[in-house]
Amino acid sequence: MTESVWDYPRPPRVEKSVEHVVVTYAGVVVADTTASLRVLETSHPPTYYLPVGDFVPGVLRPGDGASWCEWKGQADYLDLVVGDDVLPAVAWTYPTPSKGFEALLDHVALYPGRVDRCTVDGEVVQPQPGSFYGGWITSRVTGPFKGAPGTSGW
Repeated sequence: MTESVWDYPRPPRVEKSVEHVVVTYAGVVVADTTASLRVLETSHPPTYYLPVGDFVPGVLRPGDGASWCEWKGQADYLDLVVGDDVLPAVAWTYPTPSKGFEALLDHVALYPGRVDRCTVDGEVVQPQPGSFYGGWITSRVTGPFKGAPGTSGW
């Protein structure tokens, strides 16, 4: 079954997912879960939030910076550390999510284009266009997607 991102709501909706999500970097599985959350927002592919406990211990550390989402609140950035490699601000979390988004507490999202591979039920994810957005594109979702050139006004 396919989903159009234009059928997703605004403000966004958080929904539980039992899909098998795996994140790898440098040949190392850094996260593996069947208990993620998907944030669905008009014009965006889903952003997957993985339970912090489903990351390999020690691969996440506080990073520099934060950003503000009008819906979810303040996001704090996290670095991914795998061996000697440090990927700065590759992930984010909401330590005090806004009302309606409390489910995101103790969950981490990451930019799929900044790690080697993210899969959802075995399918390799394509990153959402643009450098700011963290959506995960699979064959399940159809666009057009915000983030490509000329879409900043959407």
